[in-house]
Amino acid sequence: MLQVKSAAATWQVVLEKNQILLNDAPFTWDLLPLSPTSFHILKDGRSYTAELLQADPETKTFQIKVNGNVHTLQVQDRMDLLLESLGMGQALAHKINDIKAPMPGLIIDIKVQPGQEVKKGDSILILEAMKMENIIKSPGDGVVSEVKVTTRQNVEKNQVLIVF
Repeated sequence: MLQVKSAAATWQVVLEKNQILLNDAPFTWDLLPLSPTSFHILKDGRSYTAELLQADPETKTFQIKVNGNVHTLQVQDRMDLLLESLGMGQALAHKINDIKAPMPGLIIDIKVQPGQEVKKGDSILILEAMKMENIIKSPGDGVVSEVKVTTRQNVEKNQVLIVF
């Protein structure tokens, strides 16, 4: 069982062997793939064009476009719903405390300062290792509390570089 939420509605989806149940009612449709991310759908005599714009499996968030309208969907499975009912819905959320060096190397550039807010995927610093520049990115959202290294400093594997 899945629970799918959009800004406008919430649906209970059950995937059975030969059918899909949407809010306990059979959901019948004809689906024709147009590309790996777009589909033509016939449902109750109406035609729809759907396209997957963005998918984040980690947060189970999907952005789709149906007939030109963009919708953001949040999907929760049985385990997510159980954790939420026990008050632990955010227990598995990825909270970052620090960033450690993934390998020994030389700090080439530091892209953040204490007090700066960073988002998941933002470039934090550049580490040179074995003559290659490696861009170290933030694994989650946070605010930099301390930069523990300086430019041109040599670092060891697992040395703390940035504290959030």
